[in-house]
Amino acid sequence: MSDATPAPDPTSVPDGPTHDTSVEQVFRTSLRTVLWLLAGLTVLGVGIGLAVAGSAGLWGALIGVGLALVFSGTTIVAMLRTLRSSPAAMAGVVMGTWLAKVVVVVVVLALIKDQDFYSKPVLAVVLLVGVLGSAYLDYRAVTRAHVPYVEPAPAKAAEPGEGMIDDGRANS
Repeated sequence: MSDATPAPDPTSVPDGPTHDTSVEQVFRTSLRTVLWLLAGLTVLGVGIGLAVAGSAGLWGALIGVGLALVFSGTTIVAMLRTLRSSPAAMAGVVMGTWLAKVVVVVVVLALIKDQDFYSKPVLAVVLLVGVLGSAYLDYRAVTRAHVPYVEPAPAKAAEPGEGMIDDGRANS
C-alpha cells in the first residue's frame, strides 16, 4: 500500500475560474496594510494625543482608531467573506455592512457628543487619517494587483485530423 499521493497533471486545466485566489490576495493585502496603518496610527495618535491633550487626547485617539477600524475593515472583511458568492449576494452583503457601519459610527458619535473625557480634535484627526489612509491603501492594493478582466476559456485540444485538408496539409 502506498502513502504517496499522485502528482498533479501539469497539463490539466482547472474546472472553474482561477481568479478567486488573485482577488482574495488583493483583499488580504488590503486588510493587512490597513491593520498595519491602524496599528501605527494607534501608536502615533495615542502619543501625540497624550502630548497635546493629556488623557483626553489618549481617549480621542483610541476612539478615532476604533471608528476607523469599523469603517475601513468591515468592507474588506465582507468582500473576503463573499468572494465566492454571486455578484448580487456580494453587493447585498457589502451594502448591508456599509449601512451597518454608518449606523454604528453615527450612534457612537451621537452617544459621546456631549462627553468631555475625550479630545474631539484628536478624534477627528485620527479618524480622518485612518479612513483616508485606508482608502489609499485599498486603492494601492487594487492597482498593483494582477487580476484578469476576463477569464479566457480553456483551449480545446484539436482532434487528430481536425483542421487538415485531405492530402495532409494544414487548412488555412
